[in-house]
This record gives sequence, structure tokens and C-alpha cells, in this order.
Amino acid sequence: MAPDSPDFSAAGDDRWSDDAGADPIKASVLEVNRAFYDAFEASDLNAMSDLWVHEDRSLCVHPGWTALRGWASIASSWAAMFDGPQHIQFIVTDEHVSVNGNVAWVSCDENLLTLGASATVNALNVFERAHDGQWRMVAHHGAPVMIASDEEFDDNLDN
Repeated sequence: MAPDSPDFSAAGDDRWSDDAGADPIKASVLEVNRAFYDAFEASDLNAMSDLWVHEDRSLCVHPGWTALRGWASIASSWAAMFDGPQHIQFIVTDEHVSVNGNVAWVSCDENLLTLGASATVNALNVFERAHDGQWRMVAHHGAPVMIASDEEFDDNLDN
């Protein structure tokens, strides 16, 4: 199915989205996931810091970057990005949340809008419930989506 097809989930009617509203735990994970993107959009390092586990086991892979391990490296990456001139707006779609005990993960599409450009990144955000009951991010991985033309997309399906 082509990305511009009416049945494609990113086209607006996301039939595959989890019903997190019926589950308060999933809803709380999605709330933290959305706070992550709010902090990113606002270039707010303090808000971003509040969302993360501050330990060496934390992991972040920005699209096109090598893996950053440990909160110090991750915080430095956010500081560098937030100091840049480009403002990024996120439209997060196709959110799916799963919870297993004190670990939760959200897969989603980050639809990025900047001045004169746009892109889509598939993201996986991993959270753990801390001793205080709050969900904190322990890993973020973003991978760019390569958009093919409809003709290329259809040809690949036929092969």
C-alpha cells in the first residue's frame, strides 16, 4: 500500500493506535512520551533532563548519529541541538505503547517540520518506572524514513 493511500495509517485515520485512554498506566507512559517531544520543541534542557534516567546505562541514537551512552553524553547532545538555530516542530503519529512491569516502550513516527523542510523519523522510546513511581526515559532511538516515489514503492511490492 502506498504512503498516500487512504488506508495508510500515517494518512490520518490511525486504526492501529493503542487505546491507552482505557489503561491509566499506558496513558501515563504516553504523557511522558509527549512531554519528551514538548521539551524537544521548546529546546528546554531542564525539562528534557527531568525526563531521563541519569545513569551510564541510558542510551540515545539520534538519526544519523552513533550511539550515545550515559546521561552526560546524551545531555551534551541535547545542549548542542538546542543551541542550534533551527527550530523543529514535531507532529507525533502512530503511537503504540506497551508495558511490561516497570518497563514501557513507545514506538511512533516523528513527523518533523522545520523552515523549508520536513522529514519522518521512526522512533522507539524506552521508559522505566523509577522508585518514585514516575516514568523516565532510558533509551531513545530514531531512524530516518526513506520516502520512495509511489512508482518505486509499487515496484518493490511486485518483486
